[in-house]
Amino acid sequence: MADDVVPKTFRALVESAEKKYARVRDLPAYGRWGTSNHYFHKVFKAYMRLWKYQQENRVRLLECGLQRWEIGEIASRIGQLYFSQYMRTSEARFLLESCIFYEAILNRKYFEGSGKDRMVRFKELRFYARFLMVSLILNRTEMVNLLVEQFKAIVDDSKAAFPGTNFKEWRLVVQEIVRFARVHSPSPDARPLRYCALFDSHPSSRPYVARFHAKKVLKFRDALLTSYHKNEAKFAELTLDTYRMLQCLEWEPSGSFYQRSPVEPRVNGAVIDQSITSGLIDINLAAEMMDPALPPNPKKAVLYRPNVPLLISVVATMCEELPPESVVLIYISASGNTIQSTTLHTESSSSSRKSSKNSVLSRTSYEQKSALHENYTNTNGDTGQYFENCLCLGPSRSGGSNNLYPGDLIPFTRRPLFLIIDSDNSDAFKADDTRKNFGLSQLLMDINLAYCSNQNTVLHGAERGEKSALFLSPLRPSFRNPGTDVTQTGSQFTLFLADPLQAFCQLVGLVSSDKDLDCSDEADGIISTAFAEWEVILCTLTNLDLVWAQVLSDPFLRRLILRFIFCRAVLGLFCLHERGDEYLPVCLPKLPDTFSPDSETVQPSIKRLARLLKVGDCFRF
Repeated sequence: MADDVVPKTFRALVESAEKKYARVRDLPAYGRWGTSNHYFHKVFKAYMRLWKYQQENRVRLLECGLQRWEIGEIASRIGQLYFSQYMRTSEARFLLESCIFYEAILNRKYFEGSGKDRMVRFKELRFYARFLMVSLILNRTEMVNLLVEQFKAIVDDSKAAFPGTNFKEWRLVVQEIVRFARVHSPSPDARPLRYCALFDSHPSSRPYVARFHAKKVLKFRDALLTSYHKNEAKFAELTLDTYRMLQCLEWEPSGSFYQRSPVEPRVNGAVIDQSITSGLIDINLAAEMMDPALPPNPKKAVLYRPNVPLLISVVATMCEELPPESVVLIYISASGNTIQSTTLHTESSSSSRKSSKNSVLSRTSYEQKSALHENYTNTNGDTGQYFENCLCLGPSRSGGSNNLYPGDLIPFTRRPLFLIIDSDNSDAFKADDTRKNFGLSQLLMDINLAYCSNQNTVLHGAERGEKSALFLSPLRPSFRNPGTDVTQTGSQFTLFLADPLQAFCQLVGLVSSDKDLDCSDEADGIISTAFAEWEVILCTLTNLDLVWAQVLSDPFLRRLILRFIFCRAVLGLFCLHERGDEYLPVCLPKLPDTFSPDSETVQPSIKRLARLLKVGDCFRF
């Protein structure tokens, strides 16, 4: 009977850990940050007790029939828990811990031989998908390429090994990651998207930043990131646009992590297992990889295709829990919702009445929408298309619950907000006199707005307490190659904010192979020098609006402001498109004219960069 104690205890620990895991598995990775920590602590404790027990009793458990995939499943669960905590807290140590466990599973081939058991094969596929997500966020390109190669091979083998099972969903996952990795394929010499003191902190401007102190200084605490575009590049629930913003709102971890975790040598495409029988995983290794001098990352809620009520509830929770003298960043990348007009006014009116049954928005917002819709028929009876005053966060067939109006965010302007709106309808967030409409009489539009006017029409100028900072994308992207598909490459405006040099090259039609390493370094140097000069000017201006001055001390938000200036200057000087405001981004309140595209402060840097890359003919200098 004594021999049965070890396996029975092990099974009891497994059952207890799985029950606790079931309680937290479906908790959202956002909202009340402190509430779920208690439950996660209990789950971590249960799985660590289980992991330690199997390490101490490994020989006996193997004698009693313990399978290697069971060890891998425990390690995979722990890795998943760590990743979940990273998504809730944005603490890099949790992401590193997750990677340690996943990489140990890969190197020790815990799931090898799963081709005989369909259940184990599904566990292996889930492991690969989760490890791919962690490797993507850590920007471990070599590991991502290796995992994609093995993942594809396992999915192909699964179709042959289990002919009666449908693996269509897993084939779609493979297609997603292949497409994502193809679009996001940084060159080996590319600078990280994360904030790296080596590249993003400029020695010449550092004293000015250190001495700068506005009347009010806000700390960047929380961010909400979401995007929805039809057919956008994504992997699982992480879209390309939110991935880029997620990256550029974090500190670059210590370089020792990348040195200590190389891709293992392979034989015939398989990773060499250097520790087949070991169950030891150094759970304290992440602490050695972290740089203790780095401040904590801002907490980020990454929402995948949320409906508007969910998005509003998350923003409300963030604002409620926001410490004093802090700011929330809200990033939304989405298309504007379009109305297709009809030739008959009666048909249009009827359509508006039907749509009201599905609307879950406020009556005031709907009345504005209905009036605009009913009156969009010009005097000649022509049909056309018009953007509503909203962003569409999901399929149009879902109705009004996916339509985000600027007025929906106004209640939260009682707290400081930093809004980034990346949309072909971003001007919905401007003041009425700056809005644009396409193919619709301005007079008719003014009448409609006057009839439906309410404080929910726009956000800028209608704040309830704190003046918001707004970055609004161009309504149309600009490319030297007109055939560029933004659904394949991601948003141009977001790319400028995350990786200015890559965005510049994409604009003028250059690819990474077109510029050698020396040229790339020199181009990065030109941009860094410009940013350092602009930082000094920002910190010494006397007419900088307080909205910008109060966030200038934060390195992430300051870097976004510098990149916005660069983006606006590049697009403003680009000459291969029609001249029009729809091609330019907007910031509200306005930055000083010192940073206008044609100013002597900004234009020379753009000129040097264009001449270095031999694309001066694309710009008007």
